[in-house]
Amino acid sequence: MLESAPIATITLIHGAWASSWVWAELTLRLQTLGYRVIVPELPGSSGKIGQPERASLTRCVEEVLDQLQGVEGPLFIVGHSGGGVVATQVAQVIAERISGVVFVAGMMLPSGMGFAEIVEIAKERDPAATGISPYLQWSRDGQVSHVPPSAASAIFFNDMEPDRAQAAGQCLGPQAEGSRALVPKWTDGRFGSLPRLYIEARLDRSVTLSVQRLMQSLTPAAHIVSLEAGHVPQVSRPDDVAAAIADFVNKYSN
Repeated sequence: MLESAPIATITLIHGAWASSWVWAELTLRLQTLGYRVIVPELPGSSGKIGQPERASLTRCVEEVLDQLQGVEGPLFIVGHSGGGVVATQVAQVIAERISGVVFVAGMMLPSGMGFAEIVEIAKERDPAATGISPYLQWSRDGQVSHVPPSAASAIFFNDMEPDRAQAAGQCLGPQAEGSRALVPKWTDGRFGSLPRLYIEARLDRSVTLSVQRLMQSLTPAAHIVSLEAGHVPQVSRPDDVAAAIADFVNKYSN
């Protein structure tokens, strides 16, 4: 009697100011395709703001690893936006368990380099590379930032109908700086050796296309899928994102 193939697990890691809600539509589609889906809430983000001064990349990685305890079979890590840094670091720590890493308009950074450094390089040719940064509102101590709903609609959800964009913008919450300004540390033999997929968003006004392609050139060898979408394609185009992830997962699950 033939044994059935093990079910792949896909872990979806949200970015700054978001929480698990940003993956809801994609989660349903991936589950319908037969995958197991895990959606952690990162410490320091809107769903789990807690003590902002304690937020860090280490704590984000620990939260994801806790969620992955006991998971068997092919394991894929998906990071959206700043969640790409967390995905990178998780893959570095448990590379032997990871079948592949996916970036959805994500921060796919060279080891030791922060996203702000990428933006500094890109904005010499693309002034819009500053993305959401000029619109942020900060707490008095500078440890927590907020995105005004109007800016969220215009920068994050610009490819959606106005009513949907406004509703999505209202879902964003406070973000601790300690889990936003993240710098990955990885090696060629671990994270660098894993299959990667980059789903680029050509209409993105937050992580602009020039920034996405600069990251692709600085951390090469990823498969590329290009979508005519804004910064959050898993909300605006969940079918397309699900299809891209499924193709990648099916290819690297063996």
